[in-house]
Amino acid sequence: MKLTPNAILFDMDGVLVDSLDSWWKALNSALKRFKHNEITRDEFMKTYWGHDLKANLKRLQLNPEVAQFCNITYGNHLDYIKIYPDTKSTLKQLDSFKKAIITNTPTDCARQILRKFEIEQYFKEIITSDDVVKAKPDPEIVFKACERLFVDSKTVVLVGDTENDVKAGRAAGCTVVGLNIAADITIQRLFDLVAILL
Repeated sequence: MKLTPNAILFDMDGVLVDSLDSWWKALNSALKRFKHNEITRDEFMKTYWGHDLKANLKRLQLNPEVAQFCNITYGNHLDYIKIYPDTKSTLKQLDSFKKAIITNTPTDCARQILRKFEIEQYFKEIITSDDVVKAKPDPEIVFKACERLFVDSKTVVLVGDTENDVKAGRAAGCTVVGLNIAADITIQRLFDLVAILL
């Protein structure tokens, strides 16, 4: 099945980079600082991964100040982030498409990651949870990205790896490509996108 979208929207964490451990460690150092019980990696993956930080803190019944601390300490955990082996080659191949990042990661953290791995230049727009009132699974971030790229959300492909990405994309009318998750099209690795789009 060939797709001919007007733009491609990428989630960042879990799609372009493997940042699970860095977020887990940053959240735990914030929890420790605020004298709260730390959480296990399994619990983090099951309950908190892919959700907006503010939503996670609400779930933990924590003060929003923890979010600021977590975002600041996140920079200390960047060494735990790895870029997936086929991220750069995929982005290079898809150079002719308009592309944007849509991530629940706050802006400072997102830009640090994109710069660290030198992939910022592939994206025309970077939209984060700081730019919207409601983070994914709400489609607001998708609509905002489409607005900035001057495209209709129904002509866009959204690539994500969590239930929240799939819900946000579907609510906005995008074609959703799921990376190892059920969606309109499911792929096993990022480079598989190239065959669908070119």
